[in-house]
Amino acid sequence: MTEAPEPGYYEWLDFNAPLSGARADAIARHLAAGQPRTVLDLGCGWGELLLRTVAACAEATGVGVDSAGPGLDRGRATAVARGLGERVEFVEGDCTAPRDPADVVICVGADHAFGDQSAALAALGSFLRPGGRLLFGSGFWRQPPSAEQAAAVGMTPDSLPDLAGLIEIAIDQGFRALAIQSANHDEWEEFESGYLADWEQWLLSYGDRPEAERVRAKADTHRTEWLRGYGGVLGFGYLTLGRPS
Repeated sequence: MTEAPEPGYYEWLDFNAPLSGARADAIARHLAAGQPRTVLDLGCGWGELLLRTVAACAEATGVGVDSAGPGLDRGRATAVARGLGERVEFVEGDCTAPRDPADVVICVGADHAFGDQSAALAALGSFLRPGGRLLFGSGFWRQPPSAEQAAAVGMTPDSLPDLAGLIEIAIDQGFRALAIQSANHDEWEEFESGYLADWEQWLLSYGDRPEAERVRAKADTHRTEWLRGYGGVLGFGYLTLGRPS
């Protein structure tokens, strides 16, 4: 019996966040409206939103920073395929390390690298040029969770604010909210299903292998935590933020 390959690596997802292509394109157009010359994506994964933003602005160049090699390889290949290989660079490293400020900064789902949301927003301001724009994607509670619902995502009920509280944190750090959006039900279902699909597809092909028990347990646990835990309770916001010039 030949050795089974590892399950896929986010192969069924365009974004490692609950985000539709239509919303991503609209965000990219909004970020590009000011004709930025430089775009910086911190915790970029494979940089899909970075690539769409750079593509929406003919003069822009971009840098994506992340610690995960497989995602960066995917981003580089996609950049070349879209004719953006000379304009977008993917860097493996610490996304919190100091870098030259950019006209647009993207940080979606990577605020934990800086600490809590307040600390992340304070730090992200140092990456942004005066008059620039920050796209900040982060979690919030759509409704107060039970201890069990919060624990399903490794949190407690006081780990996150509600959406209004998230915006207030940004304002406290000197930002103004230019656009406020949050992931809808369909985006969450697409994201969670895509996240699980790597394991589920693997199980269809290799479910009789001894190692399948481990993969099956991971998939079943995650699905239960989503559908019986944080689903409909955990929200994800996309805030386009600016600071005075």
